[in-house]
Amino acid sequence: MTKSTLLDGAGTAALIRQELAEDARRLLARGTVPGLGVLLVGDDPASAVYVRSKTRACEELGLFHETRHLPSSATTDEVVAEVAAFNERPDIHGILVQLPLPPQVDQERVLDLVDPRKDVDGFHPENVGRLVQKRPRYVPCTPAGIMELLRRHDVPLTGRRAVVVGRSDIVGKPMAQLLLQADATVTTCHSRTRDLHEVTREADVLVAAIGRAGLIRERHVKEGAVVVDVGMNRITREEEAVDQLEPSRLSAFRARGSALVGDVHFPSVSRVAGALTPVPGGVGPLTIALLLRNTILAATSA
Repeated sequence: MTKSTLLDGAGTAALIRQELAEDARRLLARGTVPGLGVLLVGDDPASAVYVRSKTRACEELGLFHETRHLPSSATTDEVVAEVAAFNERPDIHGILVQLPLPPQVDQERVLDLVDPRKDVDGFHPENVGRLVQKRPRYVPCTPAGIMELLRRHDVPLTGRRAVVVGRSDIVGKPMAQLLLQADATVTTCHSRTRDLHEVTREADVLVAAIGRAGLIRERHVKEGAVVVDVGMNRITREEEAVDQLEPSRLSAFRARGSALVGDVHFPSVSRVAGALTPVPGGVGPLTIALLLRNTILAATSA
């Protein structure tokens, strides 16, 4: 039986987008149309879905968007040329380079070229440094969305123990930084952490962002902890589905042949966690909402 309170990321994201709609209307009234330039390289299905979701959200708020789609064979120079073109355009206020890039493309060179004033993902070294110094221009969208979720659900952070599982530049590192700035005591775990469950069981707030389906199980979670699941993993095998899905989701899995699950083993963790984000419908919608916020901020600052 599920014990946890579900943290409604989709509902929270909808509220944020309602608030942003007023900001967008004010900009449009003065003749400024916030513009997002999206660069998609290759044919990864998940990346294509993410891009469609982001651009559809732009349309709902009346934002301009333009997607440049390069083939998976694109070179670093070709990708760089597209970023440089977006940098020069006054109608593009924010630039999103959809990750991951194909292996032959120098991701670091590409992200470093994005104008820091248009870097709405917050990945440019200048923006990373500003975040660490507590004077951010743009906060990376997923960690920023998680902080909004915790704030709007009145989850206390001051003096609490927080554990982040994952150390990526996109989620893990900025997430730890934001929790630290909120006066939590923060531990970062990763694939080399020994006795992971002994560390995570100390957490009042546990953020799982390591990209391994169902890694975090009941034994990893302290009774009553708040658990945020950033993972987005597609499972296709029946034995995985039986293990990781609630019975109510099994019929849909068998009809489709696949399902999305997080890094948290929902059936077991929901028995002990005080609050838990679902997958899907948890962190994903928040990421998109915060991308819109950063794009509107970029247009306001232009």
